Amino acid sequence: MKRLLTATDFSAPSRHAVDRAYRLAAEREWPLHLVHAIAPGMFDELQSMLGGDTPSLNDAAITDARTRMAALNGDPKHARGVVADCEVLQGKPIDSIARHADEIDAGLLVLGARGEGFLRQLTLGSTASRLLRKTRHPMLVVKQAPHESYRRALVTIDFSPASVAALHLVRQVAPDAALILLHAVEIPFEGKMQYANVDPGIIQQYRIQAQLEGMRKLRDLARREALPDADTQLLALHGDAPRLILEQEQEQDCDLIVVGKRGVNMLEELLLGSTTKHVLMESQGDVLVSSDH
Repeated sequence: MKRLLTATDFSAPSRHAVDRAYRLAAEREWPLHLVHAIAPGMFDELQSMLGGDTPSLNDAAITDARTRMAALNGDPKHARGVVADCEVLQGKPIDSIARHADEIDAGLLVLGARGEGFLRQLTLGSTASRLLRKTRHPMLVVKQAPHESYRRALVTIDFSPASVAALHLVRQVAPDAALILLHAVEIPFEGKMQYANVDPGIIQQYRIQAQLEGMRKLRDLARREALPDADTQLLALHGDAPRLILEQEQEQDCDLIVVGKRGVNMLEELLLGSTTKHVLMESQGDVLVSSDH
């Protein structure tokens, strides 16, 4: 059973992530934790201007956040019968959310692609890497309003433990989705061969052999993982991985892209690795990121 953790600043963009988190919690019967973060000293200057007799603005903000999170829990249209564990975190939002994810051993972070309040720091710009460096938890980046369960998931496969872990994760998060396994085939030293004026026919033969080998490995993986033939499509295509991923997202009508990143600091690599960064910035649908941990 996975614990879901989602953060809200009560903006419309972050609401998409909260709605998806409630939907996942209801579908999978997973416990949900909903948090809001208040940065230290956020109201100090205003409090000083208003004078010492003014009630604490920080306390008022905490009370307001709790009230609004309780309202989310009580909204049947969005909560779907799920009662989230709500908590107001005090501290630097990036640090406090990462720390809370560790404390509850979150199985999945569900975050909006952008926010308007404190979550503005967690958008897909450079500052987001500050949060992502601090956690190794898998993450779902939500871009679209969740009108239904995920239907079609494009899973990028490079046959590393991380990509296999990503396949396992999407089968838990979206067990009813059709899977499109995509392996981007790149020929070693192809650029050098072209520079050396190697016969294009020979280069093309290398490409064909690499694609056939990629398809063989994909079939072996699908067989090992017992993927149902009717709901699984295998693609081994030659080309640049980020371009292929974005092209196939559209061509295959996918509403979820799944990628895996290696290493303890998987989420640090998330925005620093060129392929995943490009996919996060340019994809239309949501992006699920796993690691080999």
